[in-house]
Amino acid sequence: MQILVINSGSSSIKYKLFDMPSESLVKKGSLEHIGEEGSELKDHYTGLKMVLEEIKGVDAVGHRVVHGGEDFNKPAVVDQRVIKGIKKCAAIAPLHNPANLSGILACQKLLPGVKQVVVFDTAFHQTLPEHAFIYGLPYDYYQKLRARKYGFHGTSHQYVSLEASRLLKKPLNRLKLITCHLGNGCSITAVDKGKSVDTSMGYTPLEGLVMGTRCGDVDPALITHLMQKKNLDPKQMDRILNKESGLKGISGVSNDMRLLDEKAQAGNKRAKLALDIFVYRIRKYIGAYLAVLGGLDALVFTAGIGENKASVRESVCRGLFDYMKKKPKVLVIPTNEELMIARQTYKLICPSGRGEKKC
Repeated sequence: MQILVINSGSSSIKYKLFDMPSESLVKKGSLEHIGEEGSELKDHYTGLKMVLEEIKGVDAVGHRVVHGGEDFNKPAVVDQRVIKGIKKCAAIAPLHNPANLSGILACQKLLPGVKQVVVFDTAFHQTLPEHAFIYGLPYDYYQKLRARKYGFHGTSHQYVSLEASRLLKKPLNRLKLITCHLGNGCSITAVDKGKSVDTSMGYTPLEGLVMGTRCGDVDPALITHLMQKKNLDPKQMDRILNKESGLKGISGVSNDMRLLDEKAQAGNKRAKLALDIFVYRIRKYIGAYLAVLGGLDALVFTAGIGENKASVRESVCRGLFDYMKKKPKVLVIPTNEELMIARQTYKLICPSGRGEKKC
């Protein structure tokens, strides 16, 4: 069975074609500048039509969708209920869900009769207990507006948890893991017996760690104070928090970890400070999740920084577990969210595990 995995961004389409259940990668690619001025790709339909002119024999499609809210705690076959749910969550993921949905609707037209499955970034974190996802706000805000922690990067955290279980040769339901997805966007998750029990990102991907351009945790009263002092409207403040903060904002140099490393070694104090804050926040979350889990079998690093920056991993781990008699394993596991989506799509369409197209 050939499964096409699609990640539709606001102006891009990334895709991978897998043969299942062998999990072999058949083809991959990406399209950029969709809908931008001067581009021949006027919309996602045009882009996917171009992709499908090169790819034949697609038996199913798996889509990444960022936000599923509380309605979706697992992958789902696309139908009107699912489309309605994605639209509903667009209010809290305005940059992502509409673009994700554009890819789904385009595939419905281009591949009539082919089953489509959506895999939500938030789904893995729907196992968080109430005491972990409810904010200290009036409870009505949760009841009426669903203001709560959702968490993101769920597909990545789930994939590396499964890989950790395989590498450690121990069932996932017997493991306590802390998984660190460190890229331009960063999140940490406490995984107990295969379930997410806490995670650093919140109602949006802004909460938690210091990231490439996102501030992470900050006193909310400071935000309103800055808006008053600087005469900023909500849109301007949102841009500062998401696009002008984090490593970029602290260093005044860049959000590129490689460049920051070079500048720090050359004596740039703000670049070094940005790196120190980045590492400190990671260590602080790991310490908190050690308390949440009551022990740890393995600490997992993944994504661009987590996989490729040994200096960051070493700084995070230095002295971190010295007090523990049995020290956890430290693993570096390349994430593969597209393969995870292909697996979940295949499992949902072919629960028997057979690879016939009729599944």
